[in-house]
Amino acid sequence: MRALVATIALLVISSQIAAAQLRGVRADLTPFVESDAPAGSSVRVALQVKIPDRFHVQSDAPRDPTLIPTVLTVDAPQGVTVGEIVFPHATDFAQVGQSQPLLVFEHEFTIGARLDIAATVPAGSIKVPGRLRYQACDDRLCYPPVNADVEWALTVVKAGATPTKDHSELFDKVAFGSGRAPAAAAPVAAVPRPASGGNDALALLDQFSVEGSTGGYLPVDDFLRFVRNAEAGIKERGLFEGRGPLAILLLVLVGGLALNLTPCVLPMIPINLAIIGAGASSGSRARGFLLGGAYGAAMAVVYGVLGVVVILTAGTFGTINASPWFNLVIAAIFVALALAMFDVFEIDLSRFSGSLGADSSKRGSFALAFVMGAVAALLAGACVAPVVIQVVVFSSDMYARGTVAALALPFLLGVGMAVPWPLAGAGLTALPKPGAWMVRVKQAFGVIILATAAYYGYLAYGLFADRWVDARQVASSVEEQIKAGWHASLAEGLAAAQREQKPVLIDMWATWCKNCLVMDQTTLADATVKAALDGYVKVKYQAEQPDEEPARSVMSRFDAVGLPTYVILHPKMTASGASSQ
Repeated sequence: MRALVATIALLVISSQIAAAQLRGVRADLTPFVESDAPAGSSVRVALQVKIPDRFHVQSDAPRDPTLIPTVLTVDAPQGVTVGEIVFPHATDFAQVGQSQPLLVFEHEFTIGARLDIAATVPAGSIKVPGRLRYQACDDRLCYPPVNADVEWALTVVKAGATPTKDHSELFDKVAFGSGRAPAAAAPVAAVPRPASGGNDALALLDQFSVEGSTGGYLPVDDFLRFVRNAEAGIKERGLFEGRGPLAILLLVLVGGLALNLTPCVLPMIPINLAIIGAGASSGSRARGFLLGGAYGAAMAVVYGVLGVVVILTAGTFGTINASPWFNLVIAAIFVALALAMFDVFEIDLSRFSGSLGADSSKRGSFALAFVMGAVAALLAGACVAPVVIQVVVFSSDMYARGTVAALALPFLLGVGMAVPWPLAGAGLTALPKPGAWMVRVKQAFGVIILATAAYYGYLAYGLFADRWVDARQVASSVEEQIKAGWHASLAEGLAAAQREQKPVLIDMWATWCKNCLVMDQTTLADATVKAALDGYVKVKYQAEQPDEEPARSVMSRFDAVGLPTYVILHPKMTASGASSQ
């Protein structure tokens, strides 16, 4: 039972990490007003911020200037001015890889502000909007910055009236009068902002055809291939594009079956069959078949549940692989499995069979088989993410169009993966008798598993090394490209492409995107790439908050699930040969 609880916990934590990496970590914000505000006087307001336990945010004045500070801006209405904004005292945080502790705010903190009310303000209610900008981090990784709106409701009373106080004990903890100046409304990045709204750009996109799209870091050759294919009208056909319902079902089932041949699954087959007690140790072919069936059923349930959750919450299962912690856990598990293959220690869970309801005379239990199947499905996710992502994206698109049955496709993928396991559980009794040859086979599997562990350990190291991004450096890089002729406004770029009858390259980026900066400094700076894009209208589209409008609609239009994303468009032509206007 403990193993089952641990599996569920791993599922929950992994999904939280995946969501945080794309959307940023959301804080609970609660605005407070100390009292009524007599006209001609001052009133104190506060913002209570709560973030999840394992996260922190940078202070308002971090020691490292490359980090994004926490900033509160107050858009004071007419007759109201901001006297001061007061942040709490920051605490030291020992960050791995940093030479000195960071100054951070942890879990729960309160920001105060003093608002001066002019004597001319009439009695009544006033709404004072504001915005908190912060970037949450854990002990290893920083997530996209978040802009969160907040609003205070003030009650203005006549001058000389006795104000009604509330929450005064909260304000006693805020160091008002510390002399700090109000926070300035600094821009996210020093680049020109789009001149027109997102709706204008979305309307213009209808007049363009998508010739190609791709994402992530691309070396020069790969990027040039992407451009050439788009120009030649060569589109990579999706796995399900143009397929009928039966063909789609067959592809999903066959795809699930093929997942068993990946390096994350194949070496574990003899290990897991031995652990759950299938095969010769099961006592009979029928029992082995049922044990293997329970193992496979867990795989189908895991992928089915994860798929439905991802589709219904519009998340992206693939982002979990971008977590260094997930890759590190995968590496550690495979190191342990490899050591077991070399007989450094023995993995034998059969002793828990009695507590799980198994017959003591028979190795393995159905509960143990189910738990091990769920764990194996999670481990396999490290290798099979591309297939799972494609199925989930296709299912999400079908579900968005009203096909509720699409929710079953991730489950069918798991069914395909589960098919061989009942047969393996029943059929291993026909294997040759154990002998010295099995030791060599086991050691060979150990080498494969160890190599897999090294690969995922290397991925984790790379992700840890890239966790900090200098937002100012990214913004400076983008500004240089805009000076060189790139457009900062998507609407303006599309309009220019229509006038000039030129193709369009859209580069979606954000200040927190490490690969966006690397692409700017390497691939996009290459002379051959510049020459290939010479006839293009080039647009730098800042998608700082991918889950907020207008970035969400633009990224959804191109099925973009991360940054950077590159899209090539061409103006649609009318029957007369002119571009559509």
